[in-house]
Amino acid sequence: MERDLKEFSRDELTKFNGKDGQPIYIAYDGKVYDVSGSKMWKSGVHMLRHTSGLDLTEDIEAAPHDTEVFARYPQVGILKPEKDPMDEHVPDFLLAVLEKIPMLRRHPHPMTVHFPIAFTILFPILNLLFLATGNERFESSAFHVLIADLVATPVGMLTGPYNWWLNYASKWTKTIAIKVFGSLILISLLLVVFVWKISSPEIMLQPSEARIVYLMLSLTLPVVVTVLGWFGAKMTFPH
Repeated sequence: MERDLKEFSRDELTKFNGKDGQPIYIAYDGKVYDVSGSKMWKSGVHMLRHTSGLDLTEDIEAAPHDTEVFARYPQVGILKPEKDPMDEHVPDFLLAVLEKIPMLRRHPHPMTVHFPIAFTILFPILNLLFLATGNERFESSAFHVLIADLVATPVGMLTGPYNWWLNYASKWTKTIAIKVFGSLILISLLLVVFVWKISSPEIMLQPSEARIVYLMLSLTLPVVVTVLGWFGAKMTFPH
């Protein structure tokens, strides 16, 4: 049956995006479907994230619904087997791996940054709890969280360039610049706070101007990581 269906190149498929009276097509697993009848696609964009006229095979792997939804819509063609222009910089062996394990394309950085985000926010909270209660176990726990943060943050920083190269062809943008320089600021602040704590173990235990500065630095960390998370989310959810 597929031999009677129209073959679409990736460039041809992009024309069917619901604009200027065109129907709304999407591709999945080499098949092209007409989803014009779906209320979820009436604007040409699904859930403010997925754009029509594209091959959404990898995107659907992370969708909350299964692929049986395609049974509701007519298959109007097949997608010509060709390399995605966005993947011209990716070696064929890696593309083969990504086809078998799709999560390796999108997931490494978003997955690993959750740990430093949590640790970076928790660290000053524990310090504040110590000041509020006088319980030194909060202060001790804060230091242990800081150590975990120093271990987790470089991992997130290393997976970031991988996802940037793989999915965005290392294209330099304002958002990338903010994330790169923001990450350098974050790791620098973490190192400063850690070295200060190691050299002055009692810094949080006694009132002093140094303790105020130390605490202010710790409160700056969540601000930096929030900015990084905000711009990271803008890349993942551009709308």
